This record gives sequence, structure tokens and C-alpha cells, in this order.
Amino acid sequence: MADDTRLKSSFELAMERLRQKDADAGVVQRSLTEADKAAIAEIRNFYEAKLAEHQVLHQSRQAQTSDPASRDALDAEWRSDRERLTTERDRKIEKVRSGQQ
Repeated sequence: MADDTRLKSSFELAMERLRQKDADAGVVQRSLTEADKAAIAEIRNFYEAKLAEHQVLHQSRQAQTSDPASRDALDAEWRSDRERLTTERDRKIEKVRSGQQ
């Protein structure tokens, strides 16, 4: 069988439909350059380090307190910090991907 006539998986068919839908909507597919890939890797590394730093600080503070209310407050603060850092990371990566550096 030629490559064009081979059977396609449902995943491949779905991806073709999505590409066609994007093309119909005017969405332009832009491939990443090596500089874009390097910038994304740098962003991910930076935020991975920040998250690790915040996690270590969170665990240290948790070890110093035995009050359940304080622990809950520390957990809420950690979740908030993690969400904020993750959102910042994703926003910066999206800027690189869209070419808005």
C-alpha cells in the first residue's frame, strides 16, 4: 500500500479534522525556531527551580508548626504560589509560541 492510501488511526483522522478546522478559521500554524525552543526550555527551567524553592520553603515552614489552622493556611499559600507561578510560566511560554517575545 502506498503511504497515501494506508488506513489512518482515529487519532490521525481527528488531527486532520482539527487542522482543517483551524485552517478554515484562519489560524496559522507556526513552527518553533531553535531560539524559541531554547527560550521555552529556559522559561521551564526557571519556573521549575522557583517551584522547587517554594516547595522547600513550604515544607520547612510546615515542619516548624504543629497548629492545624496554621498548616492549612500554609497549604493554601503554597497552592496559591504554585498556581501563580504555573500561570506565569504558561503565559510566557505562550508568548514565545505566538512570536510575541
